[in-house]
Amino acid sequence: MSSTTSPFPDRIELTGEGLVLRDWTEGDVAAMPDLFDHPDTAYWTPLVSPFDEAAARARLDKARQLRAQGTTIMLAITTDGGAPLGEVMLRRAPEGTELGYAVGPAHRGQALAARAVRVMAAYAFEELDVESVILELEAENSASVAVATATGFSLLDVPLIEGEEKGRPYVLQTWGLNRP
Repeated sequence: MSSTTSPFPDRIELTGEGLVLRDWTEGDVAAMPDLFDHPDTAYWTPLVSPFDEAAARARLDKARQLRAQGTTIMLAITTDGGAPLGEVMLRRAPEGTELGYAVGPAHRGQALAARAVRVMAAYAFEELDVESVILELEAENSASVAVATATGFSLLDVPLIEGEEKGRPYVLQTWGLNRP
């Protein structure tokens, strides 16, 4: 963590858009496999697969470690502060302040990702004082492209990001949203 990067608060709860974005808790570990152990999630995200209770515990531990390091915030997406429906993430990266998300299969089609992205972007602009946020996604991931366009992001004219995850090559586009 650079000396110019302020630490994140120990606890975060963000509200807006009919959502409560809150810290993951020990009580969420049992619910996380239902959210993240799905072929779409395995394909489009770096989350491990299969995503079982051990993976959930590791994810909770990683979320706490990355928060303490001041690099990443991972919050549960909820409508009322209760049961998690997915996750929204903010990561301080060399290429910019990146947002990411995953919504459980049973909870898709409710604009949860778009709403969570808007709330997290507002947090980045208002509380972290960033000038812009980015999304990195594959052009073929129509659901994520829909989230990007619905939330006002624009495709940036920057080099594509090529890599391999879980034995599958990928090419990511970078989408950006500037502070209002």
